[in-house]
Amino acid sequence: MPWQPIQDLPTNWQILASSELPSLVTVWQEQADRLRNSGEFKTFMTKLRREIAIETGIIEQLYDLDRGITRLLIEQGINEALIPHGATNRPVKQVVALIQSQEEAVEGLFDFVGGQRTLSTSYIKQLHQVLTQHQETIDALVPATGQIIVVPLRRGDWKQHPNNPLRPDHSVHEYCPPEHVAAEMDRLIEWHHTHHQQGVPPEVEAAWLHHRFTQIHPFQDGNGRVARCLASLVFLQAGWFPLVVTRDDRTAYITALEQADQGELTQLIHFFARTQKQAFIRSLSVSEQVLAEGRRAQVIITAIANKLKQNPSSTLQQRCQQAESFATQLFEIASQRLQEIAEEIRLSVQNLVNPGQIVKVVSASAMDSSHSYYHRYQVAETAKQLQYFANLRSYHAWVQLVINVSVPTRILISFHVLGHEYRGLLAVSACAYHRDDVEEGERGNISDIQALTVSPFQFSYADDADQLKERFRQWLEEVVVTGLEYWNKSL
Repeated sequence: MPWQPIQDLPTNWQILASSELPSLVTVWQEQADRLRNSGEFKTFMTKLRREIAIETGIIEQLYDLDRGITRLLIEQGINEALIPHGATNRPVKQVVALIQSQEEAVEGLFDFVGGQRTLSTSYIKQLHQVLTQHQETIDALVPATGQIIVVPLRRGDWKQHPNNPLRPDHSVHEYCPPEHVAAEMDRLIEWHHTHHQQGVPPEVEAAWLHHRFTQIHPFQDGNGRVARCLASLVFLQAGWFPLVVTRDDRTAYITALEQADQGELTQLIHFFARTQKQAFIRSLSVSEQVLAEGRRAQVIITAIANKLKQNPSSTLQQRCQQAESFATQLFEIASQRLQEIAEEIRLSVQNLVNPGQIVKVVSASAMDSSHSYYHRYQVAETAKQLQYFANLRSYHAWVQLVINVSVPTRILISFHVLGHEYRGLLAVSACAYHRDDVEEGERGNISDIQALTVSPFQFSYADDADQLKERFRQWLEEVVVTGLEYWNKSL
């Protein structure tokens, strides 16, 4: 692909913003304030920084690291003694040094934001210097011979020679020529500041800045690490979370970048929005654990005082009531849609299978306490797959499509609280599974529980009613299609 100068945001950037994130941001900001007041916020963010530092090196293939050891390092700290022989493909000292330099760079981003500094090319060079301080050399391709040689790495300075990669199909992807790097970087920074003044949403700006920086590829090596730091900087300046791209995200991440190379930024924006949504959901759960671990008499007393000052019970109750009012409306939409699907199935198969209860819709609203405890196992297993805690004690409603054709199949939609503590944030999960045809509420033989979406649908008291319904209908259609595909495969 031939090099082209970077382009500004598309003219329709307003419609590319996520409709899900604003309400999550509102709920998270309240939780973050509680964490800061508890004195445990530092512990929480430290674990997050460790994860970013470890995973970014894996993404760049600087080293491999066992998942179990990764989790241990996140919890206990970056320590050579915690990495046993065979857990990584590089010398342990080198791996630890690389991780520590990446962690230092992320910590520097927080300091940068705290100091209310503005982004500049000099800071980007400084960032590169920190990220590569323990990387002495890189492999370089000699174009004339095709030979790979080892050369010293220039830290904190623009490249002096082309660094165009050779693709598997033997084509060359051209980045910005060295002689144009300074001008392109100046243009990048200028546009970035203009976007800030225009109020471009964080997920849109982060994706744009990340991609345009990678198009320039101004450094000899380490451009991916710097690009993710720049995206993180945008998120941190908005009070959000640094960008976490794990080894499991690598394929989707690269695909989104390749789409952006073709002029389509949407997929990368959606990818970044999804990572932030997952971070908000996971962080709400993790932060509750941190608060629980840090319970001390003074902390509890302080927290109670702050609640009395800032969050009167009447206000919290009103927020939860508002969220539940939304849930009731979404419950009706889901029930009606499943009834429509049930009728379509009934008409399609009534002459092909034995008569009887071929398909039906069963539900229990939050007011129906006698049936609200049904399906706890399925909901818990689905939440486990999606890595969050489903709280069914404070609120639970469900609606289920029962299909008794060939292998009895169920499509279950559950409305419940997201996280251990109920502060006006609700989630909707969807799963499909097989179960013996037994009476509703009985356990029966349940098998093959599969989440029907990659993350739960979430909403809060802060949502706009009309936008929320439209967003839910789109999510629900994905659930219906995926659920019917699950049933089809079982026939």
